[in-house]
Amino acid sequence: MKDKTLRDYLLWAFGLAWPLQVLASWFAVRKGNQTAFTLIMALAMFAPLAAALLAGAPLKSLGWKPNLKGHIRWYLAAWFCPAVLCVLGAALYYLVFPAHFDGSGAAYLAALPPEALQQYEMQALPASFFIVISAVSAVTYAPFINVIPSFGEEAGWRGFLTPRLTARFGRRKGLVLSGAIWGVWHWPVMILAGYEYGLAYWGAPLLGLLLFCFITTALGVLFSLLYEKVGSIWICALAHGAFNAFASIPSLLLDPGSSCQQTLGPYANGVIGGLPLMLLALFVLLKKAPAPADAAE
Repeated sequence: MKDKTLRDYLLWAFGLAWPLQVLASWFAVRKGNQTAFTLIMALAMFAPLAAALLAGAPLKSLGWKPNLKGHIRWYLAAWFCPAVLCVLGAALYYLVFPAHFDGSGAAYLAALPPEALQQYEMQALPASFFIVISAVSAVTYAPFINVIPSFGEEAGWRGFLTPRLTARFGRRKGLVLSGAIWGVWHWPVMILAGYEYGLAYWGAPLLGLLLFCFITTALGVLFSLLYEKVGSIWICALAHGAFNAFASIPSLLLDPGSSCQQTLGPYANGVIGGLPLMLLALFVLLKKAPAPADAAE
Protein backbone atom coordinates (compact mmCIF):
# COMPACT_ATOMS: atom_id res chain seq x y z
CA MET A 1 0.00 0.00 0.00
CA LYS A 2 1.66 3.20 -1.23
CA ASP A 3 -0.38 5.61 0.92
CA LYS A 4 1.52 5.52 4.23
CA THR A 5 -1.20 7.50 6.03
CA LEU A 6 -3.85 5.03 4.93
CA ARG A 7 -1.66 2.07 5.87
CA ASP A 8 -0.96 3.55 9.30
CA TYR A 9 -4.65 4.20 9.82
CA LEU A 10 -5.59 0.58 9.14
CA LEU A 11 -2.82 -0.72 11.40
CA TRP A 12 -4.01 1.49 14.25
CA ALA A 13 -7.73 0.86 13.66
CA PHE A 14 -7.30 -2.92 13.78
CA GLY A 15 -4.40 -2.96 16.24
CA LEU A 16 -6.33 -1.00 18.84
CA ALA A 17 -9.74 -2.64 18.35
CA TRP A 18 -8.97 -6.33 17.89
CA PRO A 19 -7.30 -6.83 21.32
CA LEU A 20 -10.28 -5.06 22.90
CA GLN A 21 -12.68 -7.33 21.03
CA VAL A 22 -10.78 -10.40 22.23
CA LEU A 23 -10.91 -9.09 25.81
CA ALA A 24 -14.62 -8.30 25.54
CA SER A 25 -15.29 -11.78 24.18
CA TRP A 26 -13.39 -13.33 27.08
CA PHE A 27 -15.59 -11.50 29.57
CA ALA A 28 -18.75 -12.50 27.71
CA VAL A 29 -17.95 -16.17 27.09
CA ARG A 30 -15.70 -17.12 29.99
CA LYS A 31 -17.09 -14.87 32.71
CA GLY A 32 -20.64 -14.31 31.53
CA ASN A 33 -20.16 -10.62 32.26
CA GLN A 34 -22.27 -8.75 29.70
CA THR A 35 -21.70 -5.40 31.39
CA ALA A 36 -17.94 -5.66 30.90
CA PHE A 37 -18.49 -6.87 27.35
CA THR A 38 -20.67 -3.85 26.53
CA LEU A 39 -18.28 -1.34 28.08
CA ILE A 40 -15.20 -2.75 26.35
CA MET A 41 -16.99 -2.89 23.00
CA ALA A 42 -18.08 0.73 23.47
CA LEU A 43 -14.43 1.61 24.03
CA ALA A 44 -13.42 -0.31 20.91
CA MET A 45 -15.80 1.85 18.88
CA PHE A 46 -13.42 4.78 19.43
CA ALA A 47 -10.52 2.93 17.80
CA PRO A 48 -11.26 4.26 14.27
CA LEU A 49 -11.24 7.86 15.55
CA ALA A 50 -8.04 7.27 17.51
CA ALA A 51 -6.50 5.62 14.45
CA ALA A 52 -7.29 8.63 12.27
CA LEU A 53 -5.62 10.97 14.76
CA LEU A 54 -2.62 8.69 15.21
CA ALA A 55 -2.25 8.44 11.44
CA GLY A 56 -1.95 12.21 11.28
CA ALA A 57 -5.40 13.32 10.14
CA PRO A 58 -6.04 17.03 10.82
CA LEU A 59 -8.89 17.35 13.31
CA LYS A 60 -10.91 19.79 11.23
CA SER A 61 -10.75 17.48 8.20
CA LEU A 62 -13.09 14.93 9.81
CA GLY A 63 -16.22 17.08 9.61
CA TRP A 64 -16.84 18.20 13.18
CA LYS A 65 -19.37 20.95 12.43
CA PRO A 66 -23.01 19.73 12.50
CA ASN A 67 -23.95 21.95 9.51
CA LEU A 68 -27.62 21.94 10.51
CA LYS A 69 -28.63 24.93 8.39
CA GLY A 70 -30.28 23.76 5.20
CA HIS A 71 -29.79 20.09 6.08
CA ILE A 72 -32.59 19.35 8.55
CA ARG A 73 -34.29 16.95 6.14
CA TRP A 74 -31.12 14.89 5.89
CA TYR A 75 -30.84 14.76 9.68
CA LEU A 76 -34.46 13.61 9.87
CA ALA A 77 -33.65 10.91 7.33
CA ALA A 78 -30.65 9.82 9.41
CA TRP A 79 -32.85 9.73 12.51
CA PHE A 80 -35.88 7.83 11.21
CA CYS A 81 -34.91 5.93 8.05
CA PRO A 82 -32.93 3.22 9.90
CA ALA A 83 -36.08 2.29 11.84
CA VAL A 84 -38.12 2.26 8.63
CA LEU A 85 -35.62 -0.07 6.95
CA CYS A 86 -35.60 -2.36 9.99
CA VAL A 87 -39.42 -2.49 10.02
CA LEU A 88 -39.60 -3.23 6.29
CA GLY A 89 -37.02 -6.00 6.64
CA ALA A 90 -38.80 -7.53 9.61
CA ALA A 91 -42.15 -7.39 7.82
CA LEU A 92 -40.63 -9.17 4.84
CA TYR A 93 -39.12 -11.82 7.09
CA TYR A 94 -42.41 -12.49 8.90
CA LEU A 95 -44.23 -12.68 5.57
CA VAL A 96 -41.81 -15.41 4.49
CA PHE A 97 -41.91 -17.13 7.90
CA PRO A 98 -45.34 -16.31 9.38
CA ALA A 99 -45.03 -19.13 11.94
CA HIS A 100 -42.13 -17.25 13.54
CA PHE A 101 -44.31 -14.23 14.38
CA ASP A 102 -45.74 -13.81 17.87
CA GLY A 103 -47.17 -10.43 18.80
CA SER A 104 -48.07 -11.47 22.34
CA GLY A 105 -44.73 -10.38 23.76
CA ALA A 106 -43.58 -13.88 24.70
CA ALA A 107 -40.09 -13.13 23.34
CA TYR A 108 -39.92 -10.00 25.47
CA LEU A 109 -40.84 -11.97 28.60
CA ALA A 110 -38.43 -14.78 27.77
CA ALA A 111 -35.55 -12.27 27.69
CA LEU A 112 -36.30 -10.82 31.11
CA PRO A 113 -34.16 -11.86 34.10
CA PRO A 114 -36.11 -13.44 37.00
CA GLU A 115 -36.21 -10.28 39.12
CA ALA A 116 -37.46 -8.17 36.20
CA LEU A 117 -40.06 -10.83 35.35
CA GLN A 118 -41.41 -10.68 38.91
CA GLN A 119 -41.69 -6.91 38.67
CA TYR A 120 -43.47 -7.22 35.34
CA GLU A 121 -46.03 -9.66 36.80
CA MET A 122 -46.84 -7.15 39.54
CA GLN A 123 -47.64 -4.41 37.02
CA ALA A 124 -50.51 -6.31 35.38
CA LEU A 125 -49.77 -4.85 31.95
CA PRO A 126 -49.64 -6.81 28.69
CA ALA A 127 -46.18 -7.59 27.35
CA SER A 128 -47.17 -5.99 24.06
CA PHE A 129 -47.33 -2.65 25.90
CA PHE A 130 -43.64 -2.91 26.75
CA ILE A 131 -42.80 -3.83 23.16
CA VAL A 132 -44.45 -0.60 22.04
CA ILE A 133 -42.56 1.34 24.72
CA SER A 134 -39.29 -0.26 23.60
CA ALA A 135 -39.97 0.63 19.97
CA VAL A 136 -40.88 4.23 20.84
CA SER A 137 -37.72 4.56 22.93
CA ALA A 138 -35.62 3.11 20.12
CA VAL A 139 -36.89 5.67 17.63
CA THR A 140 -36.92 8.76 19.87
CA TYR A 141 -34.14 9.28 22.42
CA ALA A 142 -32.06 6.08 22.09
CA PRO A 143 -30.39 7.15 18.79
CA PHE A 144 -29.02 10.24 20.53
CA ILE A 145 -27.64 8.18 23.42
CA ASN A 146 -25.84 6.05 20.83
CA VAL A 147 -24.40 9.05 18.98
CA ILE A 148 -21.23 9.34 21.09
CA PRO A 149 -19.87 5.78 20.69
CA SER A 150 -21.08 5.76 17.08
CA PHE A 151 -19.14 8.96 16.48
CA GLY A 152 -15.95 7.11 17.41
CA GLU A 153 -16.46 4.76 14.47
CA GLU A 154 -17.92 7.22 11.99
CA ALA A 155 -15.13 9.77 12.40
CA GLY A 156 -12.72 7.05 11.34
CA TRP A 157 -14.72 5.16 8.71
CA ARG A 158 -16.63 7.95 6.97
CA GLY A 159 -14.54 10.94 8.03
CA PHE A 160 -11.11 9.49 7.24
CA LEU A 161 -11.06 6.11 5.49
CA THR A 162 -13.85 6.38 2.91
CA PRO A 163 -12.77 9.71 1.34
CA ARG A 164 -9.24 8.38 0.89
CA LEU A 165 -10.38 5.11 -0.64
CA THR A 166 -12.81 6.80 -3.03
CA ALA A 167 -10.13 9.28 -4.08
CA ARG A 168 -7.75 6.43 -4.83
CA PHE A 169 -10.03 3.73 -6.27
CA GLY A 170 -13.07 5.68 -7.47
CA ARG A 171 -16.35 6.22 -5.69
CA ARG A 172 -18.00 2.81 -6.13
CA LYS A 173 -14.93 0.69 -5.50
CA GLY A 174 -13.94 2.93 -2.59
CA LEU A 175 -17.34 2.64 -0.92
CA VAL A 176 -17.42 -1.14 -1.29
CA LEU A 177 -13.88 -1.53 -0.01
CA SER A 178 -14.54 0.78 2.94
CA GLY A 179 -17.67 -1.16 3.92
CA ALA A 180 -15.90 -4.51 3.64
CA ILE A 181 -13.05 -3.27 5.85
CA TRP A 182 -15.61 -2.11 8.41
CA GLY A 183 -17.13 -5.60 8.42
CA VAL A 184 -13.78 -7.38 8.78
CA TRP A 185 -12.99 -5.06 11.69
CA HIS A 186 -15.75 -6.89 13.64
CA TRP A 187 -14.56 -10.42 12.92
CA PRO A 188 -12.78 -11.30 16.21
CA VAL A 189 -15.82 -10.59 18.38
CA MET A 190 -18.06 -12.37 15.89
CA ILE A 191 -15.89 -15.51 15.91
CA LEU A 192 -15.22 -15.57 19.64
CA ALA A 193 -18.46 -14.25 21.17
CA GLY A 194 -21.06 -14.80 18.47
CA TYR A 195 -21.59 -11.08 17.96
CA GLU A 196 -24.40 -10.37 15.47
CA TYR A 197 -25.38 -13.97 14.60
CA GLY A 198 -24.50 -16.16 17.56
CA LEU A 199 -22.26 -19.19 17.36
CA ALA A 200 -24.59 -22.05 16.39
CA TYR A 201 -25.97 -21.40 12.91
CA TRP A 202 -25.66 -23.11 9.56
CA GLY A 203 -22.38 -22.15 7.91
CA ALA A 204 -20.85 -20.69 11.07
CA PRO A 205 -18.66 -18.78 11.29
CA LEU A 206 -17.81 -18.14 7.62
CA LEU A 207 -21.36 -17.38 6.48
CA GLY A 208 -21.88 -14.77 9.19
CA LEU A 209 -18.52 -13.14 8.58
CA LEU A 210 -19.17 -12.72 4.85
CA LEU A 211 -22.81 -11.72 5.24
CA PHE A 212 -21.95 -9.03 7.76
CA CYS A 213 -19.53 -7.49 5.27
CA PHE A 214 -22.46 -7.09 2.85
CA ILE A 215 -24.47 -5.40 5.63
CA THR A 216 -21.67 -3.04 6.63
CA THR A 217 -21.06 -2.20 2.99
CA ALA A 218 -24.74 -1.33 2.53
CA LEU A 219 -24.75 0.78 5.68
CA GLY A 220 -21.48 2.41 4.66
CA VAL A 221 -22.94 3.45 1.30
CA LEU A 222 -25.94 5.10 2.98
CA PHE A 223 -23.89 6.75 5.73
CA SER A 224 -21.45 8.03 3.13
CA LEU A 225 -24.33 9.55 1.16
CA LEU A 226 -25.32 11.47 4.28
CA TYR A 227 -21.72 12.60 4.77
CA GLU A 228 -21.52 13.78 1.16
CA LYS A 229 -24.80 15.70 1.46
CA VAL A 230 -24.12 17.40 4.80
CA GLY A 231 -20.35 17.37 5.24
CA SER A 232 -20.61 16.47 8.91
CA ILE A 233 -19.67 13.29 10.68
CA TRP A 234 -22.43 13.89 13.25
CA ILE A 235 -25.14 12.95 10.79
CA CYS A 236 -23.40 9.61 10.19
CA ALA A 237 -23.14 9.07 13.94
CA LEU A 238 -26.87 9.78 14.30
CA ALA A 239 -27.76 7.29 11.55
CA HIS A 240 -25.41 4.70 13.04
CA GLY A 241 -26.86 5.25 16.50
CA ALA A 242 -30.42 5.06 15.18
CA PHE A 243 -29.71 1.78 13.40
CA ASN A 244 -28.14 0.25 16.51
CA ALA A 245 -31.04 1.48 18.66
CA PHE A 246 -33.78 -0.12 16.57
CA ALA A 247 -31.98 -3.19 15.21
CA SER A 248 -33.10 -5.59 17.96
CA ILE A 249 -36.76 -4.47 18.12
CA PRO A 250 -38.02 -6.94 15.45
CA SER A 251 -36.79 -9.84 17.60
CA LEU A 252 -39.38 -8.91 20.26
CA LEU A 253 -42.03 -10.26 17.89
CA LEU A 254 -40.39 -13.66 17.46
CA ASP A 255 -42.04 -16.83 18.66
CA PRO A 256 -39.59 -18.05 21.34
CA GLY A 257 -40.10 -21.61 20.12
CA SER A 258 -39.24 -20.88 16.50
CA SER A 259 -36.04 -22.14 14.94
CA CYS A 260 -35.01 -18.71 13.69
CA GLN A 261 -31.72 -18.37 11.81
CA GLN A 262 -30.40 -14.85 12.46
CA THR A 263 -28.54 -14.98 9.17
CA LEU A 264 -32.00 -14.71 7.57
CA GLY A 265 -33.74 -12.27 9.92
CA PRO A 266 -35.83 -10.71 11.36
CA TYR A 267 -32.92 -8.42 12.18
CA ALA A 268 -31.69 -6.11 9.42
CA ASN A 269 -28.35 -7.97 9.38
CA GLY A 270 -29.96 -11.04 7.83
CA VAL A 271 -30.41 -11.92 4.17
CA ILE A 272 -34.18 -11.34 4.26
CA GLY A 273 -34.35 -8.78 7.06
CA GLY A 274 -31.57 -6.77 5.46
CA LEU A 275 -32.96 -6.89 1.91
CA PRO A 276 -34.56 -3.39 1.97
CA LEU A 277 -31.32 -1.96 3.35
CA MET A 278 -29.18 -3.66 0.72
CA LEU A 279 -31.49 -2.75 -2.17
CA LEU A 280 -31.55 0.92 -1.16
CA ALA A 281 -27.76 0.95 -0.84
CA LEU A 282 -27.41 -0.70 -4.26
CA PHE A 283 -29.68 1.94 -5.77
CA VAL A 284 -27.58 4.73 -4.22
CA LEU A 285 -24.35 3.08 -5.29
CA LEU A 286 -25.42 2.60 -8.91
CA LYS A 287 -27.59 5.64 -9.57
CA LYS A 288 -26.00 8.51 -7.71
CA ALA A 289 -23.82 10.74 -9.88
CA PRO A 290 -20.15 9.77 -9.48
CA ALA A 291 -17.78 12.02 -7.56
CA PRO A 292 -15.12 13.93 -9.56
CA ALA A 293 -12.57 11.23 -8.64
CA ASP A 294 -14.59 8.81 -10.82
CA ALA A 295 -14.40 10.96 -13.94
CA ALA A 296 -11.61 8.86 -15.47
CA GLU A 297 -13.49 5.59 -15.06
